[in-house]
Amino acid sequence: MPPPPTMAPSLPQLLSLAVSRHQAGQTGVAESLYQQCLARDPSNVSALNLLGVLKIQAGQPAQALDLLQKAIELQPNYAEAFNNLGLAQKNLHSHPEAEAAYRTAIRIKPNYPEALNNLATVLRERGDLAGAISACGQAIALRPAFAQAYNTRGTAYHASNQLNLAISDLDKAIELAPNLATAHFNRGVLMSDLFRHEEALRSYDLSLSLYAENAMAWNNRGFSLDCLQRHSEAIQSFDQAIRFNPRFIQAFLNKGNSLHELKNSNAALSAFEHAIQIEPTYADAWMAKGQVLTELKQFGLAKTAFEMVCRYDPSHKYATGAVVGTMLRMCQWEGIEQKIASIHQDVEDGNLAILPFEYLALTDASEKQLRCSQSHAADQAIPGENFPADVRTNGSKIKLAYLSADFHDHATAHLMVEVFEKHDRSQFEVSAWSYGPATGDPMQRRLKEAFDQFYEVNHLSDSAVANLLYQANIDIAIDLKGHTHGSRTPILAARPARVQAQYLGYPGTLGLDYIDFILADDYVIPKDHDANYSERVIRLPNSYQPNCQTRDVSSITPNRQRMGLPDQAFVFCCFNNNYKITPHVFAIWMRLLNAIENSVLWLLKDSAAVEQNLRREAERAGIAVNRIIFADRVALPDHLARHRLADLFLDTFPVNAHTTASDALWMGLPLLTCSGDGFASRVAGSLLKTAGIPDLITTNLSDYESRAHELAQNRKELDQLREKFISNRNSCALFDSASSARSLECAFIEMLKIGPINKSPSTMEKSLNTA
Repeated sequence: MPPPPTMAPSLPQLLSLAVSRHQAGQTGVAESLYQQCLARDPSNVSALNLLGVLKIQAGQPAQALDLLQKAIELQPNYAEAFNNLGLAQKNLHSHPEAEAAYRTAIRIKPNYPEALNNLATVLRERGDLAGAISACGQAIALRPAFAQAYNTRGTAYHASNQLNLAISDLDKAIELAPNLATAHFNRGVLMSDLFRHEEALRSYDLSLSLYAENAMAWNNRGFSLDCLQRHSEAIQSFDQAIRFNPRFIQAFLNKGNSLHELKNSNAALSAFEHAIQIEPTYADAWMAKGQVLTELKQFGLAKTAFEMVCRYDPSHKYATGAVVGTMLRMCQWEGIEQKIASIHQDVEDGNLAILPFEYLALTDASEKQLRCSQSHAADQAIPGENFPADVRTNGSKIKLAYLSADFHDHATAHLMVEVFEKHDRSQFEVSAWSYGPATGDPMQRRLKEAFDQFYEVNHLSDSAVANLLYQANIDIAIDLKGHTHGSRTPILAARPARVQAQYLGYPGTLGLDYIDFILADDYVIPKDHDANYSERVIRLPNSYQPNCQTRDVSSITPNRQRMGLPDQAFVFCCFNNNYKITPHVFAIWMRLLNAIENSVLWLLKDSAAVEQNLRREAERAGIAVNRIIFADRVALPDHLARHRLADLFLDTFPVNAHTTASDALWMGLPLLTCSGDGFASRVAGSLLKTAGIPDLITTNLSDYESRAHELAQNRKELDQLREKFISNRNSCALFDSASSARSLECAFIEMLKIGPINKSPSTMEKSLNTA
């Protein structure tokens, strides 16, 4: 007997089967069943709507749009289809159309919490944060346990900077729906913005445990790890982001930045190149590439990278300054004046055209430098809450904390080491907080002995270091880096110490509200310049720059022939970094060579490009290229010894010699400087004044040139100056580190008496002299 014929499912049964397969994640089967439904009844609006939802979920919003519009044509009051139409429009980035669709769904069905929540998401993305918050509130009123609405409202509160409400809503969303991955993700974003990166990390991990393929969560997780100084782990996280989104340019950029932090320059450049290959106009990647190339002293390639930034994003912060900075480092000056003029205008307008440190080389005007630093400071993201100031106890000793990346064989360490050693331990407890490399070199070993405590905090986040400073009950934190490379001034942003000062590392104002004092002297910051410093000026009685009373100088002086110098020539020299050499100063030097027979110019060599460019400039000035001689970098004892071969050190302007000036004076080499308006242009003058040789200070470039010409024709005066330097060296205040330590200690005591500075100029006097 034949089997009975199989009964075909009814249309409602077929649609129910499609929905069950859809809900089970069997999207291929579900789509086939929906299509069968529509083959039987092309006007089945439920099948059209549900197939549209499936297409949205499959990342095919354009196909969904056609299906949903057909459903609405057939049933104009179909609220669910309008809601899903809004989702399709949103995924197509048609936000006005999406908003209109959601509003229509709500008009048809006022008590529709899903549509209200979806409307809130598109309003948030369109910048109508108040509207988004209101829509979520209506959704929650209709459904008090609607976790997704709390999640959406939390992100809107975050965007409107109502952070406590944002935390409350996101926590509520997670309480109601612990498996809502987006709520954990959004909480991670919020915690990261609050600098609470440990909490952000936990939130990202929870989000990824629920949805492991979220490339953005992996990327953000890596960013938090990077902020916690956990760079190797960050790289692994960025690799996961790239795994799930191979064209994720931001993840490549962030990976490169982490590799850069680990000093793996080649791998960092490779990561940046990957980002650029994917998106050739990605200005951030070009900028990062240029920064690494600059550190590698590949200045020509760096300049090209920075020029690409300017091409693809003309308003990109610091890009124009980066171009000019590489030009100065190469002494490549063609077309530079126009770029400098543009930067000056940007600084005047408050634009972020140049970093404060690089701006020092473009102007000696302290007022302009203040404006540049303040704009830079305003751009820096810092924690919003300070440590409580009234719960710490006073100790029997004043606790000093020096912060720097340079506690190793570095100019700052060579200047300061004897001061650290000679601090009065009956009054002061002195600690170092090193976020630089653990080199283990002889200077670093000496410094570890010089401090009462030496904390290596390179592996810790800014907030973690700040917490340790606060727990250590620090009275005075002294930042020794300022706006120089490798600085981490945000460690002090939450005010972990009673008072906070900057000293020595940066020759200018930081523009930071959380730095109370700058240590200077009455020459580098004249009293009528105080208004151009965001800090209160504390003036030391002699030069602000400390120097050691003993120096390791090679006992062997190389002969001139070995150094490439003519035996009988008059040797002008300048051992400053090449970026300090400006076209105007170099033109003066060339006129001096032209005027002084049998003279040469001896410079420090930073790169082959500098040699090539300066020799070309010399030729243009009619000077034979063999009269420009370059000295290789050598160990400090050998470098000091070779000063004996020079006749006159010619300083640069607007950035003077700093440590190089005290090196020259220690060796008895006469140094001629030109002082300007700003701190950086007055350092050598401060040293000469303290050394008792003020007549080698000029105040304009015309007098500088005349005085150099006069000195070059008067070897007797130069010999007398050399003898005076050397004979007075041991009794000179410039090289009296014990006196420098006492002066600093008097300044520190005064700082504590004054306390943290109210930045309102009407509430305080701006300057103080210490005896």
